[in-house]
Amino acid sequence: MSKLDGLKETVNSWNNLKERIDGLIEIDELLQQEQDESLSKELEQDKLILVKDVEKIETKTKLSGKHDKNNAIVSIHAGAGGTESCDWAQMLVRMYSRWAEDKGFNFSTIDILDGDEAGIKSITFIISGEYAYGLLQSEIGVHRLVRISPFDANKRRHTSFASVDVIPEVDDDIDIVIDEKDLRIDTYRSTGAGGQHVNTTDSAVRITHLPTNIVVQSQTERSQIKNKATAMKLLKAKLYEFEQEKLRESYEKHYDEKGLIAWGSQIRSYVFMPYQLVKDHRTDYETSQVDKVMDGDIDSFIAAYLNWKLETKK
Repeated sequence: MSKLDGLKETVNSWNNLKERIDGLIEIDELLQQEQDESLSKELEQDKLILVKDVEKIETKTKLSGKHDKNNAIVSIHAGAGGTESCDWAQMLVRMYSRWAEDKGFNFSTIDILDGDEAGIKSITFIISGEYAYGLLQSEIGVHRLVRISPFDANKRRHTSFASVDVIPEVDDDIDIVIDEKDLRIDTYRSTGAGGQHVNTTDSAVRITHLPTNIVVQSQTERSQIKNKATAMKLLKAKLYEFEQEKLRESYEKHYDEKGLIAWGSQIRSYVFMPYQLVKDHRTDYETSQVDKVMDGDIDSFIAAYLNWKLETKK
């Protein structure tokens, strides 16, 4: 039924576009016979909206992976650069949260480790929405920032790094067998915000899968039971990804293939000074509208990545 609903939605979207195109053609024909300034403006506005909607459907046609429609589990880790990189990691979190908000997706934080002075050292969150994982695959890798540091009294230019990892949230019907004896479950006091109850009880949960040494944790829920359920969901997703990538010998290899979170391994650069430019080093797509990108406008980068991915497969 779920597959059928998805197919119906695709067909309905296509039919809706066809009806709108036919309607615009009729208006255009009327304008050729009789000039109407207000109708002409309406036609131009509708054409711009139509183009964007066509681009959205075109993007979906490039998302044919088994789990592309799933929610996305995103992890961000600050790299070389100390406080600068921790601040940069927090800026990336804001960028993705704004992107999710614009899409009507839900953003929920699972685990977070604050920086010593500012920003965050690491964070895991889930973006829930149709095709969230398929779209956010473009973000996997190291992101590099160049700017005048707000933490430097001498106003010098600094370079910061942060890594982004994205895996799909697997469905409950995916058969992943987890033996209880293979798990080490630790509880600890939450270090994040959440009120007196969270900070004074051992509600946070860390689960280690001993055969693979995969570690997951959750601390944002108020109860230990809910945190354990969330952590098990993360573990199931990571184990599935582990199996899919055939990395049984070492989970760390998954990160080694991305390279160090430092020079020479970045997939995208965000330059604030001495000029403004955001450039993806895989696709060569770039824009000087840095503020828009940091406000979540990354769809052009996603589209360029999907085109590049299709081309590299040929």
